[in-house]
Amino acid sequence: MRLHELKPAPGARTKYTRVGRGIGSGKGKTSGRGQKGQKSRSGGGKGPHFEGGQTPLQRRLPKRGFTNIFKKVYSEVKLEDLSRFEGGATITPEMMMAAGIVRKVGPDGIKILGNGDIEKALTVQAHGFTKSAAAKIEAAGGKVEVI
Repeated sequence: MRLHELKPAPGARTKYTRVGRGIGSGKGKTSGRGQKGQKSRSGGGKGPHFEGGQTPLQRRLPKRGFTNIFKKVYSEVKLEDLSRFEGGATITPEMMMAAGIVRKVGPDGIKILGNGDIEKALTVQAHGFTKSAAAKIEAAGGKVEVI
């Protein structure tokens, strides 16, 4: 078998049937849908969750929980990820994106988490800090600036 001898298996590439193109085609007039009824209409048929008139499962199950509309959604950055910057630098969200630490800034900004340790004195600008992250940055001689 050579590369130029490859071809699809017989019957694998059948041409689709054009319907509604005259009675001589064999799929004219009603286009293979029969006469009248739900399935003969456009958009007809039952949906994927239809259970024959029985109350569908999603309506039988109880509602659970609620959605907090005031929830804050941050892009989270671990403290150990900031150790790649030089000491004395001022780290902004734009610098974090350029360094590949954050892919995109969340709707409420960036929050620094206290995972890991930091030895360099850095000035970190972000929209939020955990207490442990702020304490570790200041213990290393850096500054925390909330934007």
